[in-house]
Amino acid sequence: MGMKFVVVHLVHESNSFSPIKTSWGSFGPRGPYLGSEALDAMSGTRTGIGGLLHVAKSAGAEVAVPLAGYALPSGPVEASAFEQFVEVILESISHGCDAIMLDLHGAMIVADGKDDADGELLERVRSEFPQLPITVSLDLHANVTAKMVSNCDIIAGYLTYPHVDMFETGIRAGSALLRYLRGEVTPQISFQRIPILAHTLKMNTDEGAMRKFANAAKTAESHPDVLCASSFGGFPMADVKEAGCSVVVVTDRNRRLGDEFCREIARDVWNSRHDFVWVDSPLPRTLQHAKELDTGPILLIDHADNCASGGTQDVMYVLSEALKAGLSSIAVGPIRDPEAVSLLISYGVGTSVSVAIGGKTEMAAIGERGEPLELSGRVRTISAGEYVIKGPQLTGVRARMGRSVAFETEDALIVITEELQEPWDLGVFTSLGVDPLDYKYILLKSRMYFRPVFEPLSTATLYCKGIGVTSSEYEKFSYRKLCRPMFPLDESGFDDFYASLIRA
Repeated sequence: MGMKFVVVHLVHESNSFSPIKTSWGSFGPRGPYLGSEALDAMSGTRTGIGGLLHVAKSAGAEVAVPLAGYALPSGPVEASAFEQFVEVILESISHGCDAIMLDLHGAMIVADGKDDADGELLERVRSEFPQLPITVSLDLHANVTAKMVSNCDIIAGYLTYPHVDMFETGIRAGSALLRYLRGEVTPQISFQRIPILAHTLKMNTDEGAMRKFANAAKTAESHPDVLCASSFGGFPMADVKEAGCSVVVVTDRNRRLGDEFCREIARDVWNSRHDFVWVDSPLPRTLQHAKELDTGPILLIDHADNCASGGTQDVMYVLSEALKAGLSSIAVGPIRDPEAVSLLISYGVGTSVSVAIGGKTEMAAIGERGEPLELSGRVRTISAGEYVIKGPQLTGVRARMGRSVAFETEDALIVITEELQEPWDLGVFTSLGVDPLDYKYILLKSRMYFRPVFEPLSTATLYCKGIGVTSSEYEKFSYRKLCRPMFPLDESGFDDFYASLIRA
């Protein structure tokens, strides 16, 4: 008998401290893709929804994709946009289906106070359609909540950061759902929160404590009674009650086993809690080290203003200090500054001009003002700012930077864009005719996603202590809603958590 699935892609990581507004239009070139356009845009991509669609297609199922929307991390989502998302999804399900597949992030916040928007969405779907099985693909940085867990049947999370297993996670979530629909399994979800606000720079799954955390989930998932097991690092820039690390294990009718795995993994993570803390080196020391290195390209990572965690992408502090320190031959990008882009386009290619770049956005939540950097140079190239990501992350997805300009000064080549853009791909430079490998230094507004593409082409990676709403200095942020105690903000008061780890 033929099946029909409603498949949805709705991904946003909300930074409570970001001044960047997130509207309906933020979720795609003209807002999220809808209907057949959504199916066309996401089919064949190595994303979570790409994996879900692959499972559905392999099963010969009919698919409805009412909505596919991804917005770069930024401030909480406008309430009107969230309500419209929910309306579109519920309306599609109302036409009938056998199951629901959702590719979500797990750290979406709505500006009207819905601090667990993913849980809210799942709750409303489950309330309207209580009989329908629901499977969910989540980001490794999901702040998993009890509401999410209680309103779906299956959860699978990415097990890599940088996220090179989005597609595989969709496969895991979708395949478990198929087994459920065929009557082969009866999923039960076990869930354990861990009161650690891990630093994102310590969540690289290729090394250290996060590698052990992710591998523990993989080991659990190899058990014949485990359908999916996931280790979540959480998103620390979300000031919400249930932020932090967590473990989710989905078993086939074996809740006790799932609970045991959750407690065992949580104990190991807690015992390694100090390994989830990142400490920046002073910027002058980092830049001096950069000057002492002979061979490039050398990556300078401005992680405090990283748009993939909600940064404004226009803080010029690290570049300014690098120039003062005497560094030259620097490829920089991207910097988001629509005003500078318009001005430079009006001058045209080849024109020499002085322009104030960046510093257009105030960051009131951390008490920082925007400070533009005045530079003289020439307009080297102009482009529409579009390219297709080659992977291994988001392979096949079309990236849109908006109108973009390569501005060349004596010491730096700066890519300036109208839209936020994480440097997932060399295309942030090559789409403007720039080869970043021609420069000794490559200064990227990034944290981790640059690594699969840029790091293999470089000789060294230096993280720079900058300024911005994605800083690793937690003391810059006023957490008001976060459930306390929370390590490393607190060193004691964890008796209830200890008790949960030994509860039979």
